[in-house]
Amino acid sequence: MSDSDTAGRGWSRRSALTTLTATTAATALGAGSAAAHSVPGHRGPGHDRYEQTANGRLYEIRSGRNRAVVAGVAATLLSWRVGGDEMLLTHEPNDPGEGYQGKTILPWPNRIDRGTYEFGGERLQVPINEPSRQAALHGLMNFVEWEPVRHGADSVRLRYLLHPQYGYPFSVEFSIEYAVDRHGVRCTLTAENRGSAAAPVGWANHTYLAAGPGGTDRMGLRLPAETYYRTNDRLIPTGTAAVSGTEYDFREEREIGATEMDTAFKDLARDGDGHAVVQFGLEDGREVLLWMDEAYGYLQVYTDDAPSEDRGQPARSGITVEPNTCPPNAFVTGEAVRVLRPGERHTATWGLRSTG
Repeated sequence: MSDSDTAGRGWSRRSALTTLTATTAATALGAGSAAAHSVPGHRGPGHDRYEQTANGRLYEIRSGRNRAVVAGVAATLLSWRVGGDEMLLTHEPNDPGEGYQGKTILPWPNRIDRGTYEFGGERLQVPINEPSRQAALHGLMNFVEWEPVRHGADSVRLRYLLHPQYGYPFSVEFSIEYAVDRHGVRCTLTAENRGSAAAPVGWANHTYLAAGPGGTDRMGLRLPAETYYRTNDRLIPTGTAAVSGTEYDFREEREIGATEMDTAFKDLARDGDGHAVVQFGLEDGREVLLWMDEAYGYLQVYTDDAPSEDRGQPARSGITVEPNTCPPNAFVTGEAVRVLRPGERHTATWGLRSTG
């Protein structure tokens, strides 16, 4: 997904959220880098009430040098700090955001071409929210608030029941747990079909890692993928190709340089635990590892190529490598879509850890 789609189109959801942002601005952070700040507006474990922000209730969890803040809207990973350093490219709690930073993407990731797909013998139409590409982008849950189930010192669990609606006539309950330990942050998502008919699901997480002063160009990247997706001018896949010999070959760590990606990958190499591991080399010498279990068979990489002018945030300030359970346009092609029978559950886990 490219956040550049919002540029020059008025970004209509921002105006819709202006009033909410203004009324909660008293608790927002002062001006400064979106990638390095503390996140106020939360109460710790044991409190029955949480201060509301434009991103919903905030839940702080801590363990050792790792601290995370989860926002209720879209079950967003809003902050991950290691030893006091913010590792994510993110935004302030009372800023509704310009794209999908940190959000949990459900019940499908990426795009459905023209918002139309077939399932169970029916032709279904979901809203097109990316008109420039005639696509339904990133599901239905980007602006809904998940309810808290449990909030402890080092973990928080949230849930959301998605009710049947036009274009997605299914009832699916989602439960998510974020936890931190001495290694880093971990996210486990479970989907359960609560309806009486089979339901298609897919998901992703859209967390961005912050780049240093040199931007994305100076970051190292190791991406354990053998295959990438070719796309048309609307970023709908048209086929696949081997990464070997192309600019998308990051099977050995190297600087990203000028390579631009809004690109999906598959055929992921895995370690002895069944994890696919993406490695980021930061300018200060630290490394960050993004790992995901076998439920995540796909990656979507976006090199943050659009500037955020109102925040003074230049292009290529970070990178998102999104763990995906299925590729773009999967509801149309059927590739790797998880079909849940009534009462069936499916669980997937990914995490982040830092060497420094």
